[in-house]
Amino acid sequence: MSTDTVRAGAADEAAERRREQRGWYFYDWACSVYSTSVLTVFLGPYLTAVAKHAADADGFVHPLGVPVRAGSFFAYAVSASVIVSIVVMPMAGAAADRTGRKKPLLAAAAYLGAAATTGMFFLDGDRYLLGGLLLIVANASLAVSMVLYNSYLPQIAPPEERDAVSSRGWAFGYAAGSVVLVANLVLFTAHDSFGVSESTAVRICLASAGVWWGAFTLVPLKRLRDRRTASAGQASAHGWRQLAATVRDMRRQPLTLSFLLAYLIYNDGIQTVISQASVYGSEELGLSQSTLITAVLLVQVLAVGGALGMGRLARTYGAKRTILGSLVAWTLTLAAGYFLPAGAPVWFFVLASGIGLVLGGSQALSRSLFSHLVPSGKEAEYFSAYEMSDRGMSWLGPLLFGLTYQLTGSYRDAIISLVVFFVIGFVLLARVPVRRAVRDAGNPVPERI
Repeated sequence: MSTDTVRAGAADEAAERRREQRGWYFYDWACSVYSTSVLTVFLGPYLTAVAKHAADADGFVHPLGVPVRAGSFFAYAVSASVIVSIVVMPMAGAAADRTGRKKPLLAAAAYLGAAATTGMFFLDGDRYLLGGLLLIVANASLAVSMVLYNSYLPQIAPPEERDAVSSRGWAFGYAAGSVVLVANLVLFTAHDSFGVSESTAVRICLASAGVWWGAFTLVPLKRLRDRRTASAGQASAHGWRQLAATVRDMRRQPLTLSFLLAYLIYNDGIQTVISQASVYGSEELGLSQSTLITAVLLVQVLAVGGALGMGRLARTYGAKRTILGSLVAWTLTLAAGYFLPAGAPVWFFVLASGIGLVLGGSQALSRSLFSHLVPSGKEAEYFSAYEMSDRGMSWLGPLLFGLTYQLTGSYRDAIISLVVFFVIGFVLLARVPVRRAVRDAGNPVPERI
């Protein structure tokens, strides 16, 4: 074979890889709007208001006969969604690895989540139970889709490209969140001009996130390729048996498991801050919905630069050190949030700026670092465990937040309680020898990690 033929083949392979990478970015573009507009901005305060409308004279609602303070219902619903996720995600990951057919599973999860999100348009009056159910379905669907989406990363990017590719995916997601939040802000602040009530405007914003999610999912479904594995064609019906096998296999990779434990803890804190910040701003600080939208929009804009900037820092200092620095920043941000004065949007914007600068990078680099620690051929199974704590699927953080508020009646106490996740996560991550973990997983060790 001639040198020119080899070069042409390599060029074609690189072009096809870049095409897949661009398609891969678009799933972040599609689904991140749900995380931003629904989970971070609108649904928390709105569902809390709906629950309070349905509450008794003491401020409690009674789902399934259990007394729950209305202000804690949203946090409990987010926490409950992980129960469904824990059951479904490992089985979806195992099925994808066994069959090599990730795209049909990705499509099913994405469109179920998009449909549930679009159905939030019908969340009005005292339908807090409907809101909780749709939240659980949408969150669990997002979790499954992200297992499959993330598992493509080791297949479409060689080790030296993964930090950059992962960071660009997060940047795409935050850019999409910014675009949609601008439209949301216009509709919400000028709802009278559009001839709709404030409640209807919120429900339109919720439903539009589902439409966006479904529409842009078409791009990755067109560009990503399924890769048949050696075990393709084997039965994947025994999900629980495969889950047990995955857990046993992960025990043979103790350093990968150590990193995953650290990630599960600190990302639990990150996701709880994301999902509960708007409730804290509206209920404790007395900020308007327009202020909250503007603050989250600021987070989205800065997170694009933050994700790309921290990706560059990782090339110089390594992903592990960069993530550790971001965890220090998260701890300081929460401490500052505890002391924020009520009714002072300027200081809330300052806090939002700090969150934006570290949010995208800490998540993007965690994803790319984990991809180096996954044995070849087991990407979807391992990412199913990874995803249990990603994108607001965490259960312990929202549970702690909800219980703290239920016991103290103070959202300030609830927000400061989350510091423990960042402190413990920092200590555990600092103890992981990542270069040895990469070698033990059978993967090439990048120059900087």
